[in-house]
Amino acid sequence: MYSRKRGIHTTQKCLALEKATISSEVGEQEPRDQGFTDEEFDELCFEFGLELDEITSEREIISKEKGDVKAEGASDVILFKIDVPANRYDLLCIEGLVRGLQVFKERLEAPRYKRITPSDQGLQRLFITEETAVVRPHAVAAVLRNITFTQERYDSFIDLQEKLHQNICRRRTLVAIGTHDLDTISGPFVYTAKPPASIKFKALNQSKELTAPELMDLYRTDSHMKHYLHIVEDKPVYPVIYDRNGVLLSMPPIINGDHSRITLNTRNVFIECTATDLTKAKIVLDIMVTMFSEYCAEPFTVEAAEVIQPDGSTSIYPELAYRKEVVPAEKMNSKIGISETPSNLAKLLTRMCLKSHVLEDGEQIEIEVPPTRADIIQACDIVEDAAVAYGFNNIKMVIPKTYTIANQFPLNKLTELLRQDLAAAGFTEALTFALCSVDDISDKLGIPVSATKAAHISNPKTAEFQVARTTLLPGLLKTIAANRKMPLPLKLFEISDVVVKDPTKDVGARNYRHLCAVYYNKYPGFEVIHGLLDRTMQLLALCPGETGYQIKAAQDPAFFPGRCAEILVNEQIIGKLGVLHPDVVTKFDLTLPCSALEINVEPFL
Repeated sequence: MYSRKRGIHTTQKCLALEKATISSEVGEQEPRDQGFTDEEFDELCFEFGLELDEITSEREIISKEKGDVKAEGASDVILFKIDVPANRYDLLCIEGLVRGLQVFKERLEAPRYKRITPSDQGLQRLFITEETAVVRPHAVAAVLRNITFTQERYDSFIDLQEKLHQNICRRRTLVAIGTHDLDTISGPFVYTAKPPASIKFKALNQSKELTAPELMDLYRTDSHMKHYLHIVEDKPVYPVIYDRNGVLLSMPPIINGDHSRITLNTRNVFIECTATDLTKAKIVLDIMVTMFSEYCAEPFTVEAAEVIQPDGSTSIYPELAYRKEVVPAEKMNSKIGISETPSNLAKLLTRMCLKSHVLEDGEQIEIEVPPTRADIIQACDIVEDAAVAYGFNNIKMVIPKTYTIANQFPLNKLTELLRQDLAAAGFTEALTFALCSVDDISDKLGIPVSATKAAHISNPKTAEFQVARTTLLPGLLKTIAANRKMPLPLKLFEISDVVVKDPTKDVGARNYRHLCAVYYNKYPGFEVIHGLLDRTMQLLALCPGETGYQIKAAQDPAFFPGRCAEILVNEQIIGKLGVLHPDVVTKFDLTLPCSALEINVEPFL
């Protein structure tokens, strides 16, 4: 999903922001008009504990992911792609990021978020029925009153929901967020669960009313929505939220109703979060309201809502809870390896949106943890923020008090030695992805998927990263395909891990260190690959013969018939070499013959 105004790239941990926007908002009080240079902003991100991953554009992003044709017409505006820690939910939108950077640069104080509880008649209420217990038993709610949306604010509001859904909400399995135009609906609201056939409403962006089963069938072919259907489709009842007049607001965690959709003209927003994890729901609600309450008529204030449980107990949300922690200054200094005064440490923490002051004893620091910092769990998290504010590069390196003698891991040592000699033999090293598509290790090599023993990714982001590789050969062939314009011959090698299922291991899989080499030229060059095998075995102090290594004719669908051999050491098969089958070469978009060698190097330790 792309937002053309902001250029926000929706991933779990990456935030791509328009250069002009971030420069103007973070650098708005700079004496110069141009804000930050690329280098200055990169340095600022590093000081704040973030990483400027890439400077790109929307056109470049789409071109890489979908090709040049799809990128036509996309914006060329420069974007900053920032790598954000997975537990910093407050930095997943430009509002939170800019606010954090401004506080870090001491240009403003961290805001204090307030919960306003209206009179009994004006209080919005959400009743939870006992039917929800079998699907999603928890719900929380809040109201953003008198908010003003622009196109950029609206895009950021929607995008933050999507990022939270992919991150802390675990693809809506733990929490699902619903946002509604409060002026189009009337409270009190009822959160209940009904049989699918009895649910009928006009869903968001649909032109007519559909029943729940009809919607589920419709969304099975939707590239975005189909990933969430499994959460409720096998349940006897589906969760739904109605208003006082029977208007259906949403069917979480699938879709909202079109009746209460948010627009640029929306002034009052009702936010509800249904969940299987109440703690996560509270965090998500706090993040949503704190990030966008700055656009309310009274900034940083949130109107409370009352949630009534099936047993009659009530709770007021959002909690917006502030809590206080006390950490000795000496403990901070010792953990970080510095010797700062308590007052300086308190100042460092305040720059990280953790308002702090030194207690009367002069030795301990009291820290106030705001509702935006759900990542602060215990003292070590506070110490880490102090270290970030101090600057890791400013910490002096010292000799450890404890001396240890380290040795290189034997497998890595053997790998390094082999790398040097393979490079000396005229081969160029490649480093390919550990993940690949299912077709790369099965169909393209003529092997059934069931025979690969591959470890599959449960929720792959792209078709290119579906399984952990079981062989290094596809990666090298794809590398050659991407470098076909280079002068011939192309001689590549890689020594890396492959992953195969192993039920004897506690994780169900294990790694093997493989060596793979490919020769690509106008003729197969089998003698080149065979010579490389002989040289490798010579380096490993093995001679041809029964006491060393042997080559035995074999059949493999990836190799040309009669041009494939197994490599045996101590009567154990460690790999294969030969001329690749023309079908394999063609499926990897190559036009010239290839010879390949792949062996397991672990038996030589």
